[in-house]
Amino acid sequence: MKIFTPHFAALVSLLVATAFAEDLAVQGETVHTMAGEAIRDGVVLIKDGKIQSIGPAATVKIPAGTRVLKAKVVTPGLIDAHTVVGFSGILNQPHDQEQLEKSAPLQPELRAIDSYNGRDPLVDYIRGFGVTTIHTGHGPGALISGQTMIVKTHPANLEQALLNPAAMTAATLGSGASADKGKAPGTASKAVAMLRAELIKTQDYIRKTKLAADKRPARDLHLEALARALDGQQPLLITVQRHHDILAALRLAAEFKLKIILDGVSDAALVLPDIKKSGFPVFLHPTMSRASGETENLSLETAAKLRKAGIPFAFQSGFESYVPKTRVVLFEAAVAAAHGLSQNEALAAITIDAAKLLGIQKRTGSLEAGKDADLALYDGDPFEYTTHCTGVIISGVVTDAQPR
Repeated sequence: MKIFTPHFAALVSLLVATAFAEDLAVQGETVHTMAGEAIRDGVVLIKDGKIQSIGPAATVKIPAGTRVLKAKVVTPGLIDAHTVVGFSGILNQPHDQEQLEKSAPLQPELRAIDSYNGRDPLVDYIRGFGVTTIHTGHGPGALISGQTMIVKTHPANLEQALLNPAAMTAATLGSGASADKGKAPGTASKAVAMLRAELIKTQDYIRKTKLAADKRPARDLHLEALARALDGQQPLLITVQRHHDILAALRLAAEFKLKIILDGVSDAALVLPDIKKSGFPVFLHPTMSRASGETENLSLETAAKLRKAGIPFAFQSGFESYVPKTRVVLFEAAVAAAHGLSQNEALAAITIDAAKLLGIQKRTGSLEAGKDADLALYDGDPFEYTTHCTGVIISGVVTDAQPR
């Protein structure tokens, strides 16, 4: 009787993809821990989805019967500091584009977890390059487009992959926030005025919620979301490019004592002292973004300038309006490493530095005992375009084991 049908093969693939964490040993000719110096001829032991121990092969004994994976270079799983993968789908058709709701300019109540698609092929695509964690959600293009989340790129089951269901509130200032002709906001000053008005309204709402029960206002999801931004629980992620819009964002943060992250900042080099003084970090625009319109001043060297100025930053893949709908953050970091950053600094900006800015450094971002076993394996220098990612491990599960 013939039982090996295409349906049976698909079932086998599904079972493999949802396998449980297993005891593993990863051997690397070079292991970048991002918690210290790289280890030559290193071994990472993995048990129950966590890193059990790590060190030179001469000092780390591999238990008998343990599955062993080998690679030229091993790194922590890569982290994309800002993307819309899982919302902006691979087909580029209306039914798989969930990253931006255009019915109103201010919609902070929209939750990323309610529309994330972990089975979109783009999630698999970026994971195949070593990306194990993404900060994703509602994207730029509206004054406030909604909330973001932090999730691993495996498994597809959201509850199992989720790290933070409500990481930040996504906002946009500048021409990127402009509405259609005749609708608000139409100018940069109108956008800031609308956002200020909404924050003032939120302050009043917070004050009233502290009154006696019979005097409290009815629940308002819109204002509740903004209240979390005002008290610092859910920072504002402000996508802003032009130097004067960056300064407007900093003024707004100072006025309302907001915790913000500057996103994009193509004109960062023009206002480095102001960004440095503010103390706010940056999710830098994709290094290879096209320089046009409000991004005309972006540079391949901006990352190096941020590093020199002592401004914390991480790389992102951002949003692309064309197929295949996303960049690969590994390549963005690689180009920055050729334009002023050291290779270690560039790797840090897609591993441990990104983890710190996202508040997930206790679980991921570096290879240390006790952390989640998220690793990327390569057959050469990860920043060389001819190098392949030969394996990906997420929480101790081997999710990819074919060169990409």
